Amino acid sequence: MSTNARQSPAPQPGILDIAPYVAGKAHVEGANKVTKLSSNENPLGPSPAAKEAVRAAAETLELYPSSDHATLREAIGETYGLDPARIICGAGSDEVIAFLCYAYAGPGTEVIHTEHGFAMYAISARAAGATPVEVAEKERHTDPATILAAVTEATRLIFIANPNNPTGTMIPLAEIEALAKALPPTCLLVIDGAYAEYLEGYDGGAALVEAHPNVVMTRTFSKIYGLGALRIGWGYASAEIIDVLNRIRGPFNVSAPALAAAEAAIADQSYIESCRAANAKWRTWLTAELRALGLATDDAHANFVVPHFASAAEAEACDAYIQQHGFIVRRITGYKMPTALRITVGDELACRRIASLIGDFLKENR
Repeated sequence: MSTNARQSPAPQPGILDIAPYVAGKAHVEGANKVTKLSSNENPLGPSPAAKEAVRAAAETLELYPSSDHATLREAIGETYGLDPARIICGAGSDEVIAFLCYAYAGPGTEVIHTEHGFAMYAISARAAGATPVEVAEKERHTDPATILAAVTEATRLIFIANPNNPTGTMIPLAEIEALAKALPPTCLLVIDGAYAEYLEGYDGGAALVEAHPNVVMTRTFSKIYGLGALRIGWGYASAEIIDVLNRIRGPFNVSAPALAAAEAAIADQSYIESCRAANAKWRTWLTAELRALGLATDDAHANFVVPHFASAAEAEACDAYIQQHGFIVRRITGYKMPTALRITVGDELACRRIASLIGDFLKENR
């Protein structure tokens, strides 16, 4: 019997080299209910105003959303003191990162990211045909000197998350500015400010964008604003860069419910302040508890903490123990941190319970 086997067309070079992004685990086999502390979501959820905006948007789902996102860009500009004309909105900041790679990288070029940097930097670089270049961090902190040493004539983009995910560490903006000044004119420096709102008075790099035409800032509504399910983020750059990115942006890349929710959420800054205060309180508490258990834990500047265990085996065993008790945290072996767990800062009950579980595990196994 003959078969008509047909070979699929080959993808573009580099696509099959991409390791698919693995999201934080959301379910535990056999468990009816779990507390998820694996994806850095806001345990308090979005502003009630944002929820109401989504309900209202459901009445006109037959209509296309705004293509220019003007109303949301105006709201972002008013809240953060930025020029709305230099803001671009995307389906999460992931999409803005992808736009940058498509527009400025490509075959024969390089995109720099740090060893513990967000996985989408390398994925987006490869998707655009560029070569991702990983540089070392210094004790889990971004090291501008090491980044600069890795820059070549082929370098087109450098991605720095500040605060960084998954380490939670950050470096002074003065160090990032010095790097921006030292870069060749063919290279863009992208500051990922996904967690910027968790720091009182921190602009996420906006002032550097104003001062240096080779700096871009990305932001998201997925974290403190609690809109992860709606996929909406934004970027800020020079007018020239925003013009380039808009040329490859789809006309309706952000849904109407997402736009409405984001506009309502950003207008409710009193709610964001309360989320920031709650996160700071329980992040500080959880860090102190983990250190008291003998676990090295870096100072964290976002909405998660990262305790380091004695070995990869101990971290894995602790993760399994936690899951048995209905809690999910994040293994970060894929980020070259096999001895660590990343734990989202939950509400008071979740923080107290996760600290207790880790303490019980250590008592039983050390």
